[in-house]
Amino acid sequence: MSDPARPRIDPGRGAATWREGEAIALPRPDGARGWWRVIRRGVPAVLVLLAGVILILPLRGAERLFHGPRRPWTGPHVQAVCRLVLACMGLRWRCEGRPMRGPGAVVANHSSWLDILTMNAATPVFFVSKAEVQGWPGINILTTVTNTHFVVRDPRQARAQAEEFATRVRAGHRLLFFPEGTSTDGRRVLPFKPTLFQGFLDPDLPADLAIQPMSVVYHAPEGADPRFYGWWADMALADHLLAVLSAPRQGGVTLRLGAPIPVAGHSRKSLAAEAEEAVRDGFLKSLPEAAKPA
Repeated sequence: MSDPARPRIDPGRGAATWREGEAIALPRPDGARGWWRVIRRGVPAVLVLLAGVILILPLRGAERLFHGPRRPWTGPHVQAVCRLVLACMGLRWRCEGRPMRGPGAVVANHSSWLDILTMNAATPVFFVSKAEVQGWPGINILTTVTNTHFVVRDPRQARAQAEEFATRVRAGHRLLFFPEGTSTDGRRVLPFKPTLFQGFLDPDLPADLAIQPMSVVYHAPEGADPRFYGWWADMALADHLLAVLSAPRQGGVTLRLGAPIPVAGHSRKSLAAEAEEAVRDGFLKSLPEAAKPA
């Protein structure tokens, strides 16, 4: 008998996809007012994204000329773009804690395509994602703007990808991982996969490397299903996008940055366990009291 909380392969999305219980019915735009909200929020958001993509190209060229592989300008640029997009959508966000200093990466729970916007709004990061995402319409625009680091699940390329990861970390890129391996309904943190932490143990990485846990909790609009912002199972991106844009009122999101975890002295299993505990602890602290487990 299969475990309902374990991610399963979904041919439609080409990835391990989490399923548990019944998926929520996504509301459609309700009449002219609903479609007006989609236009009023969606058009400015798309225009901001397009302007961000256009402006980042010459910015990266100048950045490469003066700073080589480092990204001191485009990181804040992407952060500003994501904050503007969230403002266009009406989604409120709040960040607690401070981004760490020094070399390292970020690990977080994964709930939605909205994570690309909300997490970058909190702190400039570069997402690590499976290569298949490059072909997802809409999402591929966001990954282009955020300079996503794509990985291929092929053991033959593991060493080359580890070297590329080490190169980006040494250049000061703050890479963000989703160790759950899938998105959820936003009401839980799944077990972290220890294999994803192997790259942090590469001897070519800085000795003072650390991992900062990020916990993200979405707060649904008043009266909506608490899982409203979660994107999982067989949900179509277009349907979920319409549901979010047409909501009469928007909710918000709380992002909590925890204390950095030094990598030195850890195995991949112990590092995964400590990071998972820290993300889950921050997640539970940000949940509404009524939603916390007894």
